[in-house]
Amino acid sequence: MLWKCGTFSFELKMPLIMGVLNVTPDSFSDGGLHNEYEAAVAYGRQMIAEGAHMVDVGGESTRPGSDPVTEEEELARVIDVVRTLASEGICVSIDTRHASVAKACVEAGAAIINDISGFRDPAMVQVAASCDCGLVVMHMRGDEPATMQNDTNYTDVVAEVRDYLRDQAAMLEAAGIDHDRICVDFGPGFGKTAEQSRDLTRNIQEFVRLGYPVMAALSRKSYIGKYYGIDVAADRDIASAAEHLLACEQGAHVIRVHNVPVHVEVLRDLRPYALIALGCNVALVAEPGEEREAKIAQLNMAIGDMCLFPDTTIIDVSSFYESEPAYYEDQDVFVNAVVLMRTGLPPKELLDYLHVVENKLGRVRTIANGPRTCDLDILDYQTYVVNTEVLTLPHPRINERDFVVKPLLELLPGHVLADGTPVGTVPEEERIGRSFRIE
Repeated sequence: MLWKCGTFSFELKMPLIMGVLNVTPDSFSDGGLHNEYEAAVAYGRQMIAEGAHMVDVGGESTRPGSDPVTEEEELARVIDVVRTLASEGICVSIDTRHASVAKACVEAGAAIINDISGFRDPAMVQVAASCDCGLVVMHMRGDEPATMQNDTNYTDVVAEVRDYLRDQAAMLEAAGIDHDRICVDFGPGFGKTAEQSRDLTRNIQEFVRLGYPVMAALSRKSYIGKYYGIDVAADRDIASAAEHLLACEQGAHVIRVHNVPVHVEVLRDLRPYALIALGCNVALVAEPGEEREAKIAQLNMAIGDMCLFPDTTIIDVSSFYESEPAYYEDQDVFVNAVVLMRTGLPPKELLDYLHVVENKLGRVRTIANGPRTCDLDILDYQTYVVNTEVLTLPHPRINERDFVVKPLLELLPGHVLADGTPVGTVPEEERIGRSFRIE
């Protein structure tokens, strides 16, 4: 996946760090520290030197209940800072909900427009369509920060925020904006309670499934203060880093942070992802007419066993798909799925653990591509490419198999394998093992 931001094009194999630069006197944790031109420019340079990939410049506090400033005042605070940092080759984001400010800053060199109001203003959409900047589409309740906490009633906060972001991104694409320019942000703390913000950060995989880069802007947020017992916002950096690490393990592509060095260090602990294909067409125990349910139950048993692997976390599981047999066709239909995990197990050791699960569920290897009670294959392992008699990664037959492509792309739309091969390059009608999602 790429995020195209003007002249910058970011590969998202590893998370990006966006440093926060508030050129304001009243931001919730650092207001007044960098609201003079010289201090702001110096701090922007410092964050890049410390490991940030981009700097997010804001001239209006967006804390709950904050007072709005005029667009003229906001622009006066940020324009020279944006222009100077951009002229030095730094990827600059302008954090604004005002089209006039965004337009002026893009003309001054900004490569990203970060709109907390989610591009609800048609004038902001026009600015976005007139340039090639990256866009951050955020969810916020209410018309402005001063009123966003007035309505925090949701039936299902994760589903409602996800669907809003999906629809806003689709609206931008309909306006002629390239898919690869769009990033989504679920907006923790913006029209959400602490509990709702926590629920969103524990379900980031739902936003990853939208197929856009996902930003996690958790730094020093009030929900962290509540759940970690830290009252002072500026003291929440270590806890923020822990939350951002969890967010990245779930698939967040960009983290927006106040303390860059702490986050650079914690991301060293990010475990690689692995994608595992599951298949079954022999039910060990099944009543007549219930064979499919029995196959699903066996795959769920395998998933349960994978949850017990050391230093491993299951991040997401696809739907189950009923699939026609491939290669060896004289056999019963399969049930297939794909699991996304984060693991500290090296690939060969992970394969050994998968074989243990297969054997536990009665896997017999007598016919090549023949009937099986449980089949577990490593499809892709982050940044790892190998071709040996024991293990080939990425799996060489992914794109020819419909029963792999469909569930994999359900989890990770637009996924590119570790060797640079996009998933889904073979047309559906040319794939083998035709698959149908089980509702």
